[in-house]
Amino acid sequence: MKHRSTRDVVDDLRQGGRLIEIQDEVDPHLEMAEIQRRVYASGGPGLLFNNVRGSRFPAASNLFASIDQARYLFRDTLESVRRLIEIKLDPSALPKHPLRYAGVPLTALRMLPRSVRGGAVTANQCKVSELPAIQCWPDDGGAFVTLPQVLSDDPDATGSAQQRLMRVNLGMYRIQLGGNDYLADQEIGLHYQIHRGIGVHHRAALDRGEPLRVCITVGGSPAMSLAAVMPLPEGLTELTFGGALAGRRIPMIVNAKARQSHAPIYADADFAIVGTIDPNSTKPEGPFGDHLGYYSLQHPFPVMRVEHVYHRDGAIWPFTVVGRPPQEDTTFGQLIHELTDPIIPSVIPGVQAVHAVDAAGVHPLLFAIGSERYMPFVKSDGPQELLTQANAILGNGQLSLAKYLWITDNPDGKLDIHGEEAFFAHMLSRVDWRRDLHFHTRTTIDTLDYSGTGLNKGSKLVIAASGPPIRELPVEIPSGIDLPDGFKNPRVVAPGILAIEALPCKTETDRQRLVEFVCAFKASSAINAFPLITLVDDSEFAVRRFANWLWVTFTRSNPAADVDGIGAGVVQKHFGCEGSLVIDARTKPHHAPPLIEDPLTIAKVDARATRGDALSRYL
Repeated sequence: MKHRSTRDVVDDLRQGGRLIEIQDEVDPHLEMAEIQRRVYASGGPGLLFNNVRGSRFPAASNLFASIDQARYLFRDTLESVRRLIEIKLDPSALPKHPLRYAGVPLTALRMLPRSVRGGAVTANQCKVSELPAIQCWPDDGGAFVTLPQVLSDDPDATGSAQQRLMRVNLGMYRIQLGGNDYLADQEIGLHYQIHRGIGVHHRAALDRGEPLRVCITVGGSPAMSLAAVMPLPEGLTELTFGGALAGRRIPMIVNAKARQSHAPIYADADFAIVGTIDPNSTKPEGPFGDHLGYYSLQHPFPVMRVEHVYHRDGAIWPFTVVGRPPQEDTTFGQLIHELTDPIIPSVIPGVQAVHAVDAAGVHPLLFAIGSERYMPFVKSDGPQELLTQANAILGNGQLSLAKYLWITDNPDGKLDIHGEEAFFAHMLSRVDWRRDLHFHTRTTIDTLDYSGTGLNKGSKLVIAASGPPIRELPVEIPSGIDLPDGFKNPRVVAPGILAIEALPCKTETDRQRLVEFVCAFKASSAINAFPLITLVDDSEFAVRRFANWLWVTFTRSNPAADVDGIGAGVVQKHFGCEGSLVIDARTKPHHAPPLIEDPLTIAKVDARATRGDALSRYL
């Protein structure tokens, strides 16, 4: 079905038995988000809130409830987009398999956006304060748009309207609708992270001394939401990809009902907030409960001056909830992997696959499978081409945000990059900590990651391993291990991985416990049977699920500061260790607080669960 609006999506899900409608009033302050989180976690369907307190607009969530439901929404176009990508990777496939690729030319024609003079979204106007004010976490700075499509115009673009459309950037950047110091109905906050396309447009506008024209649309085809977060290959813009996935050219209003120039507006959207980014000021934005499972704190970010707020007839406000994975945005990641996995070898030569680990917050942990093809007639004593490929990965788009990159080869083709525990077992049985650690210090990291030394500041670690196994991985703690004072409750997380509870890190001085720990053992100590040890606040929590260990270890550590080793040393400025690698994954004083639900809201939703209706089974 070629959806043009959120109502089309809702109707489609209803007809497919994939929707629950909630008729009674629901509070957008925490309650709607609590319901959404529980329904997603229970494998429930899409949700339509028909009565949102404080707003005349209904709201929909859990539209991407599962990978199965996402495939259902794009059932008419997903296969054609896959085949289009195949042709882009290998044009010679078209004459070889003409029947398989017969529909590709039609898909290509649907890709180009088209300029229009008006559309459904501009039928009505309202104020920002009339929109559903959805707040997801107790300490959020206010209400946020969580499924925005942020369209920015390139200030340097010239030529026809069609040519300018090909320079439009579409991204999903956080939008704060109120709170803090924003003037009600006049200003909203626009938070974008490092390595985002809008930054190029913003820089160009600042250089010209002009405000940046921006349009924030919400709703319309779900293809636009996916296009906004899709890492695309060179030469394929978000709007062209959106058109291919939507099954129709994306209509963009170039001259709408506005008295002055504005950014192009997605004509089929349910809502559009039109305005400019002030080139001379910022305001505090946040906090916001983010997808790493912590609050991103309050910082100065651009301010958008609101000129118009439009909405179509029968508009529905789509939203999602982010937090510690898995959440609904996990489905976005799964669908992105399905579509982009075939692209990787053409984008980064030698790299067969990459996997941003959702349970670790996506950017903190990246797996990669590469190739070792350098001088195959010479027996190598360690990774070679893998290191070249690792540098290419860390220089490529959003992959460059990876904090820990674990890369290996896969000569027998049996390693599954999406099997996290097995991937670690493969790596840990082969890694040589004396040679296979490669640090990048004083560099940029994900804006949302507070493990580093400041906003966007931190370090990275590449761990590259290849060749046959060099050790057996233990699954039991050997006898004769005496832990130093302040360390207790050792637990086996997985083969070769040990979690040990350490005293809380309340001050910077407490960080020295990492050094105390590694200095308490010799390279010959029995504990070194475990190649990887993590120091944690709660070892019982860390071993309860492998996902817990992934989240704790890679969101709470800064490689340059929190990685050490037993029998460590530096040779020609290269750090390595003879014994176990140790990661201090305790919460540090400068870390952002984790997300915790509001007890009163929990009780309110618990009460809903006793009603015995269609919703209650998922609560």
